[in-house]
Amino acid sequence: MSDAQLCFGEVRHRRLLPVEHAFAYGVYFLRLPLRSIDGMHASSRWFSRNRFNLLSFHDRDHGDGSGDLVAWADNLLRSEGIVDADGEIWLQTFPRVLGYVFNPVSFWFFHRRDGSLRAILCAVTNTFGEQHSYLLDTGAGMPYGIELQAKKCFHVSPFFPTEGNYRFRFMRAMRTQGQAECESTVARIDYDGAAGRLLQTSVSGVSRPLTDANVLHAFFAYPLMTIGVVAKIHSQALRLWLKQVPFFRKPIPPAHKVSR
Repeated sequence: MSDAQLCFGEVRHRRLLPVEHAFAYGVYFLRLPLRSIDGMHASSRWFSRNRFNLLSFHDRDHGDGSGDLVAWADNLLRSEGIVDADGEIWLQTFPRVLGYVFNPVSFWFFHRRDGSLRAILCAVTNTFGEQHSYLLDTGAGMPYGIELQAKKCFHVSPFFPTEGNYRFRFMRAMRTQGQAECESTVARIDYDGAAGRLLQTSVSGVSRPLTDANVLHAFFAYPLMTIGVVAKIHSQALRLWLKQVPFFRKPIPPAHKVSR
């Protein structure tokens, strides 16, 4: 699929240690083809790029904030020795809702010209306004579904230490619903510490066209979703505090960087 997508799905978290704690929320998110997005015509009057609307996408919210996302991404990959990701770049991220957005994690999927997946960038943002990106690269074409790993080096939750290891799996499949063909995607991130598996998370969704009807459905079915993301992060933190889960203070913030 080459058109911009609005995906409806779910975020799941399951903490395993030192106490069990789980939750799931309905969400929606964008999947945008960055190399071809400039040539696309607006398909919804309620969605805009770089302008205020019910839902919107602003280039400056991503990358280094300069606004030229493709140039930033290509330069980043070249600096990390990846020179063959010359195909489409799909960005999976939350939209702005009435101008506001908070993205705990956005995923950049880099493809070769033949359509094969070459690398993935996971851009993580914490509630202190800091960001760190994990570049996942196997050194060759990577099929969807394989496990990828990265060492944790960024403070996200005060109820987890900064040390540990992430395990990533990204899956996609095409399905038919009624007369339409749609794409199903799942991004799974598990977190391991010295005591074993600490956390299991996932973001899943089924794509829809970015039409008036789908944008209005998202806006009214999930009112002020991006504000709700921040509110739910803090409400879950309160529940963990009440369960007396150990608290880890935020270390000195690092500069925004990329790790592999």
